[in-house]
Amino acid sequence: MHTEISAPRTARRESAGLRKLWKLVSINRFYYLLIIPGMLYFIIFDYIPMFGVIIAFKDISPFEGVEAVLTGEWVGFKHFIKFWNSYYFWNVMRNTLLISMYKLVIGFPASIVLALLLNELKNAVFKRVVQTISYLPHFISTVVVAGLIMMVLSTDSGMINAAVVAFGGEPIHFLGSPEYFRSILVASHVWQSIGWGSILYLAAMTSIDPGLYEAAKMDGASRLRQMWHITLPGITHVIVIMLIFSIGGLLNAGFEKVLLLYSPSVYEVADIIDTYVYREGLTSLQYSFATAVGLFKNILAMILILGANYIAKKMNQTGIW
Repeated sequence: MHTEISAPRTARRESAGLRKLWKLVSINRFYYLLIIPGMLYFIIFDYIPMFGVIIAFKDISPFEGVEAVLTGEWVGFKHFIKFWNSYYFWNVMRNTLLISMYKLVIGFPASIVLALLLNELKNAVFKRVVQTISYLPHFISTVVVAGLIMMVLSTDSGMINAAVVAFGGEPIHFLGSPEYFRSILVASHVWQSIGWGSILYLAAMTSIDPGLYEAAKMDGASRLRQMWHITLPGITHVIVIMLIFSIGGLLNAGFEKVLLLYSPSVYEVADIIDTYVYREGLTSLQYSFATAVGLFKNILAMILILGANYIAKKMNQTGIW
């Protein structure tokens, strides 16, 4: 008898819940319409292509057609083992991690420092001009940036080599020299990203209570002390979240720029996972092997971001979730 009575009540609660949900959707329908294009983008270009990951566990030839994705023979972890035993494995892993670490160690704090300095500017016009100039490189195409780097570092007419020759030196082939290539990549990355990366920190600084600065001034704190003890702690949560994302992207060392700038003479220091996948997959037509290498990289990236988030939470900091 009790069950017979509770069943209609449960049905009524579920019905009321659905009506409430539909009402909320109806009220916010225009916001949901704005979300649809973004959702379609991720579904079409990110989630649907994930089905193709299965070719990492098969032997697929590009000449066998799309049906081979379903009918191809399973080979298990053959391609992963081949990559781990490859002559290039440690070289591409080392180059990827080193280039990414250099970018993280130099580029990540550079955006914070720029944001702190911009926040201290009192002249609004000068501040806006500096912000605009620092943001602009982010919007320049990677192809254009690579062209500018080649032009500036050219051995024939490059500005840098012209200065070297003017002081009695010999022209240096910067992009063909292993000792310079990584430094060029990191420097160009910092130049492109420092202004754009500072936007979030500047936005976070606007939420800091101005009364804290007034109290610090009354206590005789200098501008540097206020920056260190008020501004930085006030944006710590944003710094931690951005650091987690940066650690998760450690295996993304900048495929486009490396591909446009590197050459066989600098493979030893410039060949990264993405360029290796490009050569093996598109140039050598080893689709299954290249997919396995790409999947290996993505799994490592997931482990890195989960680990960074876990450590942040253990240290009582704000995580991604």
